[in-house]
Amino acid sequence: MSDVRIVLFPETRVAALELVGPPELHDRLAGAFVAWRIANRITPDRHRTYGIHYNDPRVIPADEYRVDLCVSVEHAIEPNPQGLINKVIPALRCAVARHLGSRERVVAAEYLHDVWLPASGEAAGDFPIFFHYVNVGPQIREEDMITDIYLPLR
Repeated sequence: MSDVRIVLFPETRVAALELVGPPELHDRLAGAFVAWRIANRITPDRHRTYGIHYNDPRVIPADEYRVDLCVSVEHAIEPNPQGLINKVIPALRCAVARHLGSRERVVAAEYLHDVWLPASGEAAGDFPIFFHYVNVGPQIREEDMITDIYLPLR
């Protein structure tokens, strides 16, 4: 497990696609997100990709699993057929750990929540845990994926 750092995450405006249901449904619906990014020239090299995870997939029924697939934007977005909306990830104090490899099971998130947090003397904040998908795209091999996990703190 990588080291845990405490950081101040800056307020970040995002375009978000709200997804509810099992992860395999999210994978299918992510195509709309990618199509919107391509149509609006929102490239991974200039815009960060995030996933805001509202509940723990280990304990919630699959049909209730909720995540926002997001990308950082500079300006408000217009209504669009893909259903992306404007949201903001607020400025937050967070614990951060890096996960390397497949995003099927992000063990760094489990470590932050189940091991690090109880031992740290810190308390979880009110905003959900979120992931920064450091590298994205069809050319990224599963073993080369990099994901930074942000656990908001009080």
